[in-house]
Amino acid sequence: MLNPTTIFVTGGSRSGKSTFARRRAESLEGRKVFVATAMPIDDEMRARILAHKRERGGQWDTVEEPLDLVGVIERLKDRYEVIVIDCLTIWLTNVVLAWEDRLVEGGIVRLAERLRQVRGDVDILIVSNEVGMGIVPDGALSRRFRDHAGLLNQMVAEVCDEAYLIVSGMPLRLK
Repeated sequence: MLNPTTIFVTGGSRSGKSTFARRRAESLEGRKVFVATAMPIDDEMRARILAHKRERGGQWDTVEEPLDLVGVIERLKDRYEVIVIDCLTIWLTNVVLAWEDRLVEGGIVRLAERLRQVRGDVDILIVSNEVGMGIVPDGALSRRFRDHAGLLNQMVAEVCDEAYLIVSGMPLRLK
């Protein structure tokens, strides 16, 4: 493996982020693992998860991890050459609902630091929604989520080698 890279991929819902990350990962050499943060909480979400698995095909292993991204990166970094984490904002939803606010910010900092530490060891592509381009939400929980998401995206993008904004399926390289 030559020069492993960390790549941050963001954009709006259904913008093509996951497809971009999957295709980019498939162009890389080595064993691939998809870290899914979504939980199959209802029939519609189960159908979405199944559709994503079919899109990836047999060349991918899948690890479902809704909360412990730092731990899963540690467990997988020596077993795979390519890791795709999809999606940080779903992970954030999970932790906002499970943890106290002060723990959420600590988890964001720990994740960014872990990504910084493994930089150059393994190719990692990280998918996240851009949620800060709309109106200010009217509910306190929604505003807290938006604030956490902004911090999360900034910290992760900063430690990555490359960053892309996907708009209407088109990638715009930011870094």
